[in-house]
Amino acid sequence: MKKSIADHAARFSEIAADYDDEQNSEEYEACASLVIQRAAPTDTDTVLDLGTGTGAIALALAADAERVVGRDVSEGMLEQAEQKAADAGIENVAFDYGEFRDPQYDGVAHVVTSNFALHHLADDEKREAIETWAALDGGSADGDESAGPRRIVLGDVMFFEEPDPSDPFYSPEVDDPATVGSLVEMFTSAGYAVTHVDRVHDQVGVITAERVVTADRET
Repeated sequence: MKKSIADHAARFSEIAADYDDEQNSEEYEACASLVIQRAAPTDTDTVLDLGTGTGAIALALAADAERVVGRDVSEGMLEQAEQKAADAGIENVAFDYGEFRDPQYDGVAHVVTSNFALHHLADDEKREAIETWAALDGGSADGDESAGPRRIVLGDVMFFEEPDPSDPFYSPEVDDPATVGSLVEMFTSAGYAVTHVDRVHDQVGVITAERVVTADRET
């Protein structure tokens, strides 16, 4: 990670009030829409949204899920998310502090989502984060807490090909995007099958990973 968690938290708290207005690129909106579409929670699902920011994904999924839990490191972003939920009268969402590698959540997570945030971590930290998500209690029907979330959906800055250094879709001084191939391998190593890779831009995509089910158990 090129900046500390505290640095990222402070940076996003400073821009929290204007964040939604500034995130208006076609690529960002398309990525968010795909994350919502691919998450597809049922009315009995709990969704854990990591790097929730101002709650764009969490609040959009609340209508279909039983419960949505949002985690972020930025107090300012969490305050915006809570205010938006209150303004909209959405009561089945809860926001609090949590990190990618330490979500500070010990409940069931049937579906995990994250949009435009994991790229702040270095590749070894991304791997640790994905392993952490895979180890969450996915609410398996047989009560096996070792079976992780049914589905993980990651929308983010990611490289489908060598990025053009003269036209980056990210901030090289603070961001550290991975290649699509690296991310797919991380999910596979964590016991997930990647079922969709949506290419939004040469440097933006959405990966959908499903928990692998074998003949006798879920992994």
